[in-house]
Amino acid sequence: MKYFLRLLFLLIVTSLITGLYVNNTGDTLLGNKIIGFTVLTAAFVFMPIFLVHRWKGKNLKDYTLSKENLDKLRDLD
Repeated sequence: MKYFLRLLFLLIVTSLITGLYVNNTGDTLLGNKIIGFTVLTAAFVFMPIFLVHRWKGKNLKDYTLSKENLDKLRDLD
């Protein structure tokens, strides 16, 4: 999964650079389409896969402000 995420990130960065290059060379419509597709891919494909990968095996209860966690924070002071 780690290598897939790295490859996908490199493809997204490459696509963004390509879109910016095409946009600056004169074909703004195609450049804008490439940039837009890249942003959509990053937001709706890469980000959810990345978040699932990073949160796998972690307990969400440890990161929420429950009564128990607030009491632990007060005891630290």
